[in-house]
Amino acid sequence: MMNVVLERSGKITEICEKDRAVFFRSEAGTLRITPMQGGIVRVSFSCENEFDQSQGKDFASLPAIPADITDRGDEIEINTGEGAVIVSKETGSVAFFDHSGNELLRERNSMPRHMESITLYRTADARNIQVEEIVTADGVKKRLKSADREEYGYAYKTRTYFEFGEDEQLLGFGQGEKGEWNLRKRTYYVHQANRKIGIPMVLSDRKYGILLSTQSLCLFSENEDEAFIQTEADRFSDYYFLYGKDLFSVVQNYRRLTGKAAMLPKWAFGYIQSKERYESGKEILEAAEGFAKRNIPIDCLVLDWMSWKDGEWGQKSFDKTRFPNPEKMTDELHKRGIRFMISVWPTMSPGTENNEEFKSRGLLLPGTDIYNAFSKEAGELYWSQAERGLYRAGVDAWWCDSSEPLTPEWEHSLEPTDGEKYYEYRRCASDIMPLELANAYGRYHAENIWNGQRNQTKNKRVVNLTRSGWAGSQKYGTVLWSGDISASWKCLENQVKAGLQMAVSGMPYWTLDTGAFFVKKGIQWYWNGEYKEGIDEAYKKLYVRWLEFSAFLPVFRAHGTDVDREPWAFGEPGDRYYEAICTTIRNRYRLIPYLYSLGAQVCLNDAMMIRPLLFDFCEDRRVYAVTDQYMLGDSLMICPVVGPEDERTVYFPKGTGWYDYNTNRYYEGGTSTVYDCPLDRIPVFVKAGSLIPIAEPASCTDSMNGKPVEVVVYPGRDAAFKLYEDAGDGYGYEEGEYNITELRWNDDEKFFSCSSSGDIRFRNAKISYRVI
Repeated sequence: MMNVVLERSGKITEICEKDRAVFFRSEAGTLRITPMQGGIVRVSFSCENEFDQSQGKDFASLPAIPADITDRGDEIEINTGEGAVIVSKETGSVAFFDHSGNELLRERNSMPRHMESITLYRTADARNIQVEEIVTADGVKKRLKSADREEYGYAYKTRTYFEFGEDEQLLGFGQGEKGEWNLRKRTYYVHQANRKIGIPMVLSDRKYGILLSTQSLCLFSENEDEAFIQTEADRFSDYYFLYGKDLFSVVQNYRRLTGKAAMLPKWAFGYIQSKERYESGKEILEAAEGFAKRNIPIDCLVLDWMSWKDGEWGQKSFDKTRFPNPEKMTDELHKRGIRFMISVWPTMSPGTENNEEFKSRGLLLPGTDIYNAFSKEAGELYWSQAERGLYRAGVDAWWCDSSEPLTPEWEHSLEPTDGEKYYEYRRCASDIMPLELANAYGRYHAENIWNGQRNQTKNKRVVNLTRSGWAGSQKYGTVLWSGDISASWKCLENQVKAGLQMAVSGMPYWTLDTGAFFVKKGIQWYWNGEYKEGIDEAYKKLYVRWLEFSAFLPVFRAHGTDVDREPWAFGEPGDRYYEAICTTIRNRYRLIPYLYSLGAQVCLNDAMMIRPLLFDFCEDRRVYAVTDQYMLGDSLMICPVVGPEDERTVYFPKGTGWYDYNTNRYYEGGTSTVYDCPLDRIPVFVKAGSLIPIAEPASCTDSMNGKPVEVVVYPGRDAAFKLYEDAGDGYGYEEGEYNITELRWNDDEKFFSCSSSGDIRFRNAKISYRVI
């Protein structure tokens, strides 16, 4: 008969305090509870009775705070003021309660956590590496066929079991591909892909969040019997429980740990024109002239692949044949107030000058032409190449494409299942990078761009449009986007959810390819647009509705392949689609004072630009199921049209009245209506008791500086708004070089007032108001 090996007991045998953390020792290992400032509790478990300080090192070192510790016989209570943490002496399981004693979450009482030791391997002798090249629409990909492997250490696969409330909703873990919303009763894989961005943050409608310190892959799984969160490679089990008096403060606690979002320049809130692709400097200047000739506002033109010579993928330089004088090109754009964004890749073709420079210094990931973004030396070299070859020519912003940097799911003709995508990414990533860092490449890549440009100048803010990120990416001037999506009404509907999931996960700046990247249907599973004729009547309508949604996102841009994306590709003046596109762009510019002020609050006060309705109206349970309406700031409720019909149902949350932004018609909260949707607008509503600063559109945001601001008052209750103004670019705001004008409305007295504080150089003296 075989002898059973008994599970190590989690029964607590010793309790001690050190540096304001509480340690619970058992046969199974050591549990560490660290109450932190502001409503954060770190829960760590090590089966080795020690905690490697490298894990979680990128998070802020918030001070541990004293807590009241009470022995209640069979459990220990740690009270932090924001809530209580209760640890079972019998099993070491942890439960969390709010300040009123209501249970928020608990770990499973029986065996609440498991850790499995795994050996870490890396690719060894480069001389014995065999690779294969696979051509995809996302570029030529190299995959290791065979290589010698060597052991370099060990880590743990960790699993923590939780018990969630019956009706509890969980949102977050980044951006999904398929319209995911409530993550309960399913398996959700948190990894990187072309159309997927993993973020290790999940939020509950019970007003708490869980942030993992891992940089490896992770997953959430729940069935009828158990629910757990698993990480693939860590030194110990580790998560941060984020208390919140509301859902906003949960996200604020995420930012307090992972870093404040950087302020984007004012131009980044204007319209960004992109497509696949402008092939020369001449074409870019022609596009700029096209906008000027038609009096359509624009703030940025984008060069997608390739600035380089043909055959030199990823080389950070200009092909002199197609771009004979890039400095002159950017000068011409700048004279028009238009910035220039350029596509850069972590991959550089063999034989290129950039590749050889990395290769000679051993700074490529093994068996690939991808630079090692985890290396400080490699990061500095990457920026040096970008500065020498591109930045000096007047480049204003970066498009860090393919920043995962692996997309093995695109190497198949048949779409892999979600599980297959996860485990194939895990395998391919561990072939070339440390498994314990395999989900965070995009975050390190962004940090390298940030450090390089910040060390270069303080006069130009970093803007990095990137396809992948991780906890902390928001510190580095990043704007995340949803990858190479395909054109369909269902995809548009799913994109609304994707953007809100990113906001819930702590990422303030998110955008997408308006009209989708792929329009037509190709042989590949991912090239699956529904419009084989390209720009026909059906696609025009989808594009207009997509653009109208995009205009109420933090960053507003058009991009894609198969068809052109300039407004005049959809008609000429007088055509209803063309006019709807131009109206949408101009209406975006009308809101620039409002939008830029929201961006300031993101930076200064860890606010959110967009969010699901349940953030603002948590007392109204009906909004918990609403996935196609959202708030933009405190005042605007955006209701995208995500189907071909010219009407949609709108629900008005309880607790306030609502004004139609387009017609000023008033609606009572707690009601619904079927709303007629003319082609040139989507339903947008303003919460009663709101102040919306607007300005007349101009050719670009630079041309709007110093122009009069009109504050539109939506009465019904007292209102306030902080109008933010600064230089529009540069990092003077970090030194207090900005002005805030407090706008106020007293509803009883029907009285409007404003008062300014801050840097007088940026104070707008031309503020008027209008009551609707």
